[in-house]
Amino acid sequence: MVPQGTREKPIRPRHAHVGKIVHPQDAENVLDTGVNLWFPGPQSFTGEDMLEFHIHGGNAVVSSILDALSTVPGVRMAEAGEFSRRAFDNDKMDLTTLEGVSDLINAETEAQRKLAVRQAHGELFRMYEGWRVKMVQLRAQIEAYIDFSEEENIEDGVYTQVCLEAKKLADAIRAHLNDKRQGEILRNGVALSIRQVAIVSPIAGTTRDIVETTLDIGGYPLVVRDTAGLRKASSDVIEMEGIRRAVEAAQEADIRICMVDAQQALCRTTETSDSFLQNAEWQALLDLPHTFVVLSKIDTLKDVDGIQAAARAWAKSQRISNQIVPISCANMFGWESLMQLLADDIRTAWGTSVAQQMPLTKTRHRQHLQQCLEHLDAFESIGEDMVVLGAEELRGASRALGRITGKVGIEDVLDALFSEFCIGK
Repeated sequence: MVPQGTREKPIRPRHAHVGKIVHPQDAENVLDTGVNLWFPGPQSFTGEDMLEFHIHGGNAVVSSILDALSTVPGVRMAEAGEFSRRAFDNDKMDLTTLEGVSDLINAETEAQRKLAVRQAHGELFRMYEGWRVKMVQLRAQIEAYIDFSEEENIEDGVYTQVCLEAKKLADAIRAHLNDKRQGEILRNGVALSIRQVAIVSPIAGTTRDIVETTLDIGGYPLVVRDTAGLRKASSDVIEMEGIRRAVEAAQEADIRICMVDAQQALCRTTETSDSFLQNAEWQALLDLPHTFVVLSKIDTLKDVDGIQAAARAWAKSQRISNQIVPISCANMFGWESLMQLLADDIRTAWGTSVAQQMPLTKTRHRQHLQQCLEHLDAFESIGEDMVVLGAEELRGASRALGRITGKVGIEDVLDALFSEFCIGK
């Protein structure tokens, strides 16, 4: 890098320097004019010495600079996630923060971005590490009690006080686990199952596989699964398997949309959908929370103005208590209302409490917290006469939390995590 101006200036750490970027083996070969930033360790992202080049983004410029850098001994392309891994190895960030960075890179919606930023900024780490440090302190008190309990310099009631503090920790972790998977749902996407009473295709039974896509609804990730239409028993074994999968997907989904042909439901001029609602298993699905009954093709009705009243009357006759939404895919009538209802339902069910407290975001965290809780519950059941066993349970609890933040036994987790990073980051 050749600084602009008549005199070379020393490169100051964490200051931007503008100049020409020349080939290391040919000073006459100017590759670009750009900015460099020098970050000496440990005050850098990785904790090591780092130099950043800010250049023009054209393919030819980028390629020429990469080629030039490859001629410098010891310089190579970074592997996927290598910068973040070096930061972890140098104690610049913990495992939960790394996972937050990974989620931030892969975030597709505003809700996912906000959740990832909070985790990347250490919100989960501070909570889990606070619990772990408290457990280590309790274990230290127990160890001292074991070693010096017969001496006068140990206060009375130490074991009882440790038990009370351990119970407080267990209650806090139990409350954290009892979150209805809100963080995991927002991170991975709210599962929406769409079932049709009337098949869109004129040939019934053409939808057999579950078709999946992801949408951004009001800033929240929604994983939409279009399933087979539900109708009377068929002699087609493949179609019946599709219907079985549709029912199973609806039961597992976070939100359900039941599509009903408005002509069949309201006009009753053809075979109605009433027989569908007489199926006990399918009726049970309609009664589940977060279920919307959508009356489609209302553009085919003559009395569109009276659709709301007719829909309410039909829902009452079928004992449907969930929301009824008339729509038309032909002219998009009611589409915005449906999207707003879905967004409001997601926000109320999964977004409100998440905004107040950082939730669990990974199954891995949940498993280790459950192990930690098992150790704490075991400690609570152990009497003072078995204090040595109690100390081991506290050790197991702190180790389980340490696996979340990366303090112990996480090499296999690191390998899987960094394989998801983009090159370099």
